[in-house]
Amino acid sequence: QVQLVESGGGLVQAGGSLGLSCVASGRISSVFVYGWFRQAPGKEREFVGAISRSGVGTFYADSVKGRFTIASDNGKNTVYLQMNSLKPEDTAVYYCTAKMSPATLRSSVAGYWGQGTQVTVSS
Repeated sequence: QVQLVESGGGLVQAGGSLGLSCVASGRISSVFVYGWFRQAPGKEREFVGAISRSGVGTFYADSVKGRFTIASDNGKNTVYLQMNSLKPEDTAVYYCTAKMSPATLRSSVAGYWGQGTQVTVSS
């Protein structure tokens, strides 16, 4: 079992920045990659980006590439999502996830999930 707790959501104006954190605990040695997903009202959960457990490799959805940055601090078992140049369409509940296999990297179901944190971008 892996437990994930997100924090840092809130309300921000378009063009602004916001940072999210995700603290992992439990069997984190079994984690292959940490990811961030988001779900807007009435839409399916979508992949935002991911970082390998070592912190070396990062991957991003085209919609956030160049604006969002994922980083990790292994000493603190924490993964970060820095969001810049935010747009109203970035409004969603953001979820942190831990994947045990590369095959499930973009799965919106597989793996362990945090409770989510709301990000609202006003125009």
